[in-house]
Amino acid sequence: MTQLSAKYVIIGAGIHGLSTAYHLGKILQARGESPEGKILVVDKTSIGAGASGIACGVVRNNYFQPAMRELMAHSVACWEDGGADFGYHSVGYMQISPESMHNDVAQIAKQQADIGYESTFIEGEKESMDYMKTLFHDWQAQGITSVLHEKKGGYAHNTKALYAMASRAEALGAKIMTGVTVQAINTDSNTQAAKSITTNKGDIAFEHLVVAVGPWARSMWNMLSLPERIDITDAEGNTHKDNPMWTYWSLQEGTLGVDPSLQVTNDGKMPPVLHVDSDAPLYSDEDGSLITDKMWGIYYKPDTHFGGVQGGAAPFIINKTADEVAVDPYGVDSPEFIVGKDFAHMWTSALAHCQKRFSGQAFKYKKEPSGGIGAFTPDSFPVFDVFNENVYFLADSNHGYKMIGVGKLVAEELTSGVKSDLMKPFLMSRYQTGKLHPVSNSPFPWS
Repeated sequence: MTQLSAKYVIIGAGIHGLSTAYHLGKILQARGESPEGKILVVDKTSIGAGASGIACGVVRNNYFQPAMRELMAHSVACWEDGGADFGYHSVGYMQISPESMHNDVAQIAKQQADIGYESTFIEGEKESMDYMKTLFHDWQAQGITSVLHEKKGGYAHNTKALYAMASRAEALGAKIMTGVTVQAINTDSNTQAAKSITTNKGDIAFEHLVVAVGPWARSMWNMLSLPERIDITDAEGNTHKDNPMWTYWSLQEGTLGVDPSLQVTNDGKMPPVLHVDSDAPLYSDEDGSLITDKMWGIYYKPDTHFGGVQGGAAPFIINKTADEVAVDPYGVDSPEFIVGKDFAHMWTSALAHCQKRFSGQAFKYKKEPSGGIGAFTPDSFPVFDVFNENVYFLADSNHGYKMIGVGKLVAEELTSGVKSDLMKPFLMSRYQTGKLHPVSNSPFPWS
């Protein structure tokens, strides 16, 4: 017997679920319709217990893909409108790149200008070095030939933003229930529309279901009996058969336990988030041995939430089919976070490669949860689409935390029935029509 019901039921109390709940409440209230009892968020653990709670928290527009860039511009605006209680630091973001990426970054710079997103683009090796030294006197990364400095964006305090969003949603009448594990999604045998979820606390009925579960996407996907493997048509019309829908990657992130104020600009201000891609050989800051002569990349920023300088490097695939982590990637049967044994050595050496102030600091690396596991789609970009007529599935492919504006767009679509132009490039149908997102030369699968 159904015990609970709500017009809108949202699975997942991370950034997407809470943003959707909050914006649904705002829209209903603006219509003069009481949101009370109409919005229910359920989570099997607690607010921000998954990826949203330990993600790096970077907010940026820097994408080679036009659709991602436009969606991120919308999300950056939502962060800026969020208020101080979100813990958002609008310090900007820098993409620092070698010559092999010059054309890609030049294209990003041009298209940012086209959409009115403020940034400065520096070209040339000497010019790039001079520009970086105006910010950091100890900048020493070699082989950098372009710098794209986004004046907006930055990073946010993970849990502070999530709990602020939850409080706003609850103030508008949304209910958040934690400790609720979804065991099944039940559909109507005649229409195939979803009608209820079965949980450890009983059945919950709804008119609309929003699935926003981050790395647990595959479990919910299976509950809807959606395909585990798909065919993909590329832009040239070639069909690639039998691709896994989900691949799990280990996200390489960590924290150097120094005073965050170590990483300030020459004038003592908080710096932009730095993302450095490089094809220069990377040597150990500890013993001088060669770590890699292949393309590598890191990102980092000072962060009082993590208590040091926090950031990461390119991820690696855990396995091709995700069998080992498909059910519960953050649970008992798999580590809360999987960081490669060589990550700390590589990342701290890369920090020293970029700035002299980090030389000799590797011993301060902190072993604590950061990063986690990401459920990636076949092209490593989000799928935002409706399945079974009334299930809005948000598979963010690890782009989640910065995309706070997605919840606003979902709420607008659910209440108006009109598909947002910003969300159309992320429909599942792109895999059949060949309207895939272009691929850059970055070592990161999501850039």
